[in-house]
Amino acid sequence: MTILIPWTDVVDTAVAHLSSIDPVMASAIARVGPCTLAPNPNVFETLVDAIISQQISVKAADAIMARLRRAVPGGLITPEALVQLDADALRAAGLSPQKTRYILDLTGRVAGGELELEHLSELDDEAVIKELIAVKGIGRWTAEMILLFSLGRPDVLPVDDLGFQEGVREAYGLESRPTRKELLERGEAWRPYRSIATWYMWGIRRLSLRIERERTRIVSL
Repeated sequence: MTILIPWTDVVDTAVAHLSSIDPVMASAIARVGPCTLAPNPNVFETLVDAIISQQISVKAADAIMARLRRAVPGGLITPEALVQLDADALRAAGLSPQKTRYILDLTGRVAGGELELEHLSELDDEAVIKELIAVKGIGRWTAEMILLFSLGRPDVLPVDDLGFQEGVREAYGLESRPTRKELLERGEAWRPYRSIATWYMWGIRRLSLRIERERTRIVSL
């Protein structure tokens, strides 16, 4: 039998653990403050959000998501709603031709039952990644964001994320951005709470950049 632990308890345990094993992480936690990471259980919306937000500014992504919400009933981003939109409607919301193809592919796979998002929670992390990267426009990084921000997996280490890399560089006083290998090695000490450690490294990066606005996109600092 699987015993589900409340997310807030997971975060509290993770913060205590990370603080006790790593003085630099303890300092980062003190500087950033309480962890406000709260997974969004709507996997489909989070995937759409992630695709839209790729390689564009937070302001642009917010505008596209707002227009997309206005184009669907009740402003709800669901497969049933988006399957009613054609490429022209998505383009009118501000999506590029490439991202339009990505959203159409995702929506078609989910609406047709080829990708069963409701069953992702039953899979381990690598199996979830394998399912998601079969969709056009979704690579490992995007899948890791879904694990972290939607499925609430506590031990995800997105080593290819630039904000995470920079946060580690700054927190640990490194002369240059750490390599993938270095991040994997450092992350071993943070198991089994690498997601929370990652969130705090993003927090350090936000402080460095003096970002005070609310975090509106899953892919933005």
